[in-house]
Amino acid sequence: MKRDFLKMLLIAILPICAVSCIDNVPTVEPLPRDAVSFEYFIDQNAESKYYLDYYVDSDITFKNTSPESTQGEPTWDFGDGHIQTGDDVVHFYEKAGTYKVRLTIGDYSAEQNVMIAPIRPIVKVKVADPVCEVRKSLVTFEVELPNPKNKPATFAWTFPTDTKNAEDAEYATFTGKDINDLPAPVKFSHVGSQTVTLNVTLGDEELESTLLNVQVAYDKDVPTLYYAVQGGRIMAHKLTGGMHPADMNIASYDLGVASGQHPFNILFKDSLLYVLDAGKQFYYVDDTNGVLGDGKISVVSKDGAKVQTMITNAGQAAFDDPFYGCIDGDFLYYTNRNTGIMKVKLTDRDKVYNITEYPYFVRHNHLHYYGVGGLAYGAVSRNIAKINGVWHWSTCHTSTSTFCFMEDDILSSPVTQGEKDKLPEEGKICDGLKIGSFYYSSKHDQVVFCAMGTTANCISVCSYAEWKAMVSEGDVAKKAVKFDGKDFASNLDGNLPAVEGTGVESVGITQIAYDDMNECVYFAYRNNGKVTDRYPNTGIYCYSFKTQQITCLIEGVSAYGVAVNNNPAKLF
Repeated sequence: MKRDFLKMLLIAILPICAVSCIDNVPTVEPLPRDAVSFEYFIDQNAESKYYLDYYVDSDITFKNTSPESTQGEPTWDFGDGHIQTGDDVVHFYEKAGTYKVRLTIGDYSAEQNVMIAPIRPIVKVKVADPVCEVRKSLVTFEVELPNPKNKPATFAWTFPTDTKNAEDAEYATFTGKDINDLPAPVKFSHVGSQTVTLNVTLGDEELESTLLNVQVAYDKDVPTLYYAVQGGRIMAHKLTGGMHPADMNIASYDLGVASGQHPFNILFKDSLLYVLDAGKQFYYVDDTNGVLGDGKISVVSKDGAKVQTMITNAGQAAFDDPFYGCIDGDFLYYTNRNTGIMKVKLTDRDKVYNITEYPYFVRHNHLHYYGVGGLAYGAVSRNIAKINGVWHWSTCHTSTSTFCFMEDDILSSPVTQGEKDKLPEEGKICDGLKIGSFYYSSKHDQVVFCAMGTTANCISVCSYAEWKAMVSEGDVAKKAVKFDGKDFASNLDGNLPAVEGTGVESVGITQIAYDDMNECVYFAYRNNGKVTDRYPNTGIYCYSFKTQQITCLIEGVSAYGVAVNNNPAKLF
């Protein structure tokens, strides 16, 4: 009896469930469509193999895809003065640009932007050797030219000075009568970025010139200098030590990477460049809201092929932008403008600076120098480096010294005033002297440094012991090394060369980099030309520990940070 009751109950429930399921199925309705719509494309069956690109002269098919309910004759306005009618039409553009295409049917219309690219040749370089070596490697060229209308074309090639063919004959120019008429294989006589120019005449029109930089290597393994051009790019330069032939020019390589606004330092390690850009506001600015920061640290491969952001300070406090730095072990240490030193893992990428993830490595008030040893808040940071295991931190403005300390000297909590009997044992160097950049060569036991005093505004060289014992600008001046009788002065009063910033916030010489093979250091100097009779010209300069003289490596280039890859190579 119980079993029969359950059967009857089930039979009664099933229709209810069926009805319920049917009632819960949503009604499918077609989505509303625009009254007018269209698409466009290049005919993939056309003879041109460039159908994926909307070039000048390319036949573009425009197809009306409006619903059948939209009545009327389709009228096309291509935005270049041409009108057509019909469902499917073909049109080409005679000039590059962005055009607004409008399809009108009756009272309705739709618009789309069509971008038309200019026709430019595509040039490929082929080198049989692993690198293009100066005066040895034969280089060949191939050209592709988008030419939808198959117009007649001529190709005029111009090669750098002293380019030779396989028989060592001068090869300055070549004119090809068609795309298959190519120049002979060539050899380049000079090192650096060698620019090949190709001018193409297509029909009656001369196209924009194509400039091709061929990176030509030296024929011996030597170090490479990197420098950050003011308002320009990161450049590289082979350091031959003057041993290259007299008729061979050593030009710089353009890595094609923007240097930033104020790239004060470049650091090199393990085939990577770390570019420290202080951004626009490297001097005092009233950043009450803490939003004017725009500095960052970029990571660039040694050949410029890859660029990444390590850490950025964009949109935050300007005084937290990265200024000067160094690499020690697996970390990059950098100073901000006036509060301390930060620490970042070399492997960090795409980070945004914040005090939680990146607490201070050391802050002014985390050393017993604070308040009693000359260190104070507002001290404008200059250089930082580790010498013989000891940190050296140069500052100016509210404190003017180079402060030395060990990591054990860093306090776990801030102090309002340090204790004299607990000052770091290493003490201070150049107390009261404004030291900009410095480099210590343990091999020669010499310090090369930039002084920024009123009576000692120069590049000086001395032993570490002499550096530590300096107490006056007179001591600094005695060790000054001149170029052609002229001092490398920083802009302390606003009237001297290198006019970016004044006084303690003068930019001056921002970095000194060591070349182990040639036993010398390099630095960049900028002169605005007001008093060229007293100061050297703008350029990259070299101090040799062997000759104890300064020479100009690259004249005329205005740069900030410099770094040396001391792993010898023919190219990078």
